[in-house]
Amino acid sequence: MPGTSPPSLPPEAAQDQTEPELQLRPGRFRQWRQRERHPGPISRQVRWLTPGLGVKRWFTLFALCSLLGAFAFLHLTWTGPLHYSATRWILYLNALTDPQVVPLWVVGAVMTLLALIGAVTSMVMLSRSILQAIGSDPNTALDQIHSVRTLSRGPRVVAVGGGTGLSKLLSGMKAHSGNLTAIVTVADDGGSSGRLRESLDMIAPGDLTDCYAALSDSPVLSRLLLHRFGRGEGLSGHTFGNLLLATLSEEQGGLADAMQDVHEILKVRGQVFPATTRPATLVAELSDGRTIRGESQLATHKGDAQIVRVHLDPPELPALDALLSAIRQADLIVLGPGSLYTSILPALLVPDIAAAVRASPAPLVYVAPIMTEPGETDGMALKDHDAALSKHLGRAPDVLLLNSTPVSLEVRDRYALEHAQILGSRNMTSQVRRRVVYAPLLERGPVAHHDPQAIARALLSLKKQWGVGTARPSKLKI
Repeated sequence: MPGTSPPSLPPEAAQDQTEPELQLRPGRFRQWRQRERHPGPISRQVRWLTPGLGVKRWFTLFALCSLLGAFAFLHLTWTGPLHYSATRWILYLNALTDPQVVPLWVVGAVMTLLALIGAVTSMVMLSRSILQAIGSDPNTALDQIHSVRTLSRGPRVVAVGGGTGLSKLLSGMKAHSGNLTAIVTVADDGGSSGRLRESLDMIAPGDLTDCYAALSDSPVLSRLLLHRFGRGEGLSGHTFGNLLLATLSEEQGGLADAMQDVHEILKVRGQVFPATTRPATLVAELSDGRTIRGESQLATHKGDAQIVRVHLDPPELPALDALLSAIRQADLIVLGPGSLYTSILPALLVPDIAAAVRASPAPLVYVAPIMTEPGETDGMALKDHDAALSKHLGRAPDVLLLNSTPVSLEVRDRYALEHAQILGSRNMTSQVRRRVVYAPLLERGPVAHHDPQAIARALLSLKKQWGVGTARPSKLKI
């Protein structure tokens, strides 16, 4: 976490340690989360004072103009034709109280306060009426202003990958920046994505749907995008989000021309782009000389062989200009978390994307997986991940971000049944070791997944300590 030093022990040693004793009790934690999600009336009003919303300056101007107007009106009534009426009004107010009990100036202060409350209330109600007239929800106005004003000044982060890991990173980062760009692999050929891809000759939409749901400002829409039909001929197994993207692709003649429509419809906080707009097949070359075609075939047919290299067929694939522009302007480029060979590398194998990442001055951070992936990264350590990225991309990550939170024995045993184990950092060379940064990234629960907020904190800390164009620090702290 920001402000703390990285653990001195590598993850393998850290796994044998017990969990930290200082924890929030479940009841307290639930109460805290409830307050975070549903702030009270006072908390919501205080949020209007958040720096950068562009509200305090106008409220201050309103207060100053009101004060100036009060003095100007006082001058008008005292020196003009309203002098008689103002005098009668003052005498009337003075008669309402006993000066020996309540000073006369208190009456004037109370009347001024009531007038100010009435003026502010009228401004609020006028704003609510205007928002309702244009179809906006006044109760969400603060969140929308916060998104536009504050998050628009957040760091420009480009995240590359796919699957659950990328969507978790995006859901954590969207609370800190609106300048997020997800570059999503579209080589999936299994499940709902594979069926749509084969029948409509389109790019695989599944990982795109997950990212759109993670970045959507609407909780209801996020839930609908991920809804999977459990029945219905031709519908069973498909998610609503996949069908929506398939519809837009069919209507626009491909998703390349539908990106702006997708972003407007789904109201996402940031941008989500497919790595390429043409269907592509992942091809893996194995150490025993075999070649496997198709992402879905890799885990079941690899066997004991190691993956030597992967490439896309066809190899020359286009990338959207907006995507390449986001890479060039990025403050931070993040790879993962996600499957090395089936989520991260397929996106980096698009030639223009690889060239843009190699040329970018932004720090390149690899969020390493917590566990190995059966049928894909069996027996691989962190140094092997680094080598694979360097070989395929032509640029080594500047930071290898590795989890330091101990994984419970229960979780490890569950993964062992599937022949997965904790990703190790054994036998690292000095060149690799000096780029490793440990941080507590594990999400609480029965599975070894990354915690969205923990990833966001770690990346923001890295960004703060290592600005674009600065020399690599000798020691990074999370």
